Amino acid sequence: MKTYILWACMAMLFFNSCGMMRSEPLVIGHRGAMGHETENTLASIQKAMDLGVDMIEIDVFKIRSGEIVVFHDDKVDRLADGTGNIEEYNILDLKQLTLEGGHKISELQSVLEVINNQVALNIELKGAGTADRVNFIINDHINNKGWSSENFIISSFKWNELRAMRSINKDIQIAVLTEEDPLEAIQVAKELDAVAINPYFKTLHQENVDKIHGEGLKIYTWTVNEPQDIQQMKAFGVDGIITNYPERAH
Repeated sequence: MKTYILWACMAMLFFNSCGMMRSEPLVIGHRGAMGHETENTLASIQKAMDLGVDMIEIDVFKIRSGEIVVFHDDKVDRLADGTGNIEEYNILDLKQLTLEGGHKISELQSVLEVINNQVALNIELKGAGTADRVNFIINDHINNKGWSSENFIISSFKWNELRAMRSINKDIQIAVLTEEDPLEAIQVAKELDAVAINPYFKTLHQENVDKIHGEGLKIYTWTVNEPQDIQQMKAFGVDGIITNYPERAH
């Protein structure tokens, strides 16, 4: 009898430890690893990979000449030696700009070349009218360049952009970005057949995390940089932590 109880206890410990391993959230590099390199640059992307991320999050706009470029702000002024709305640039003029640290603004295809299907990529649609061209680039890399469809996820605060993406791609993974009460994003997540909600970490608590999970949705929360906040998100059981410092989330 004692032997049976011992084996039962060992079995419980084993399964509990497996459960703990499964619950460890994905480490998602925010704009690459922007705590270390200029955000959304190829150097930042490479740094995130060097730090062992599971996924990288980037931002994209469609500019006037039609290309999809990787950049966060509506205007180039904060990071570049130029001024003006990024969407109004053509690619030749955009390539003349230099960012902090001597970096350049890259096209989406260049980021995909660096990542080379080694980790997943969360593409946030920042600008309007991005869905069609982003979808074309994604499909090209899946069909012709060996990328796995599971390694792409599309997110946006512009829910109509997500609707546009879903209308032309029934299979792409979608995550609904929100800065407000994350429970209010559940309805649109269901409408879009999304896989996740990406909420601001300060809006999360155990109750709404459990409710979102109860709807069959994952939670990739942003932007969690302080060690105590990272530990709190892990305790809540989120599925991914978007951070400027990926090494802190391991």
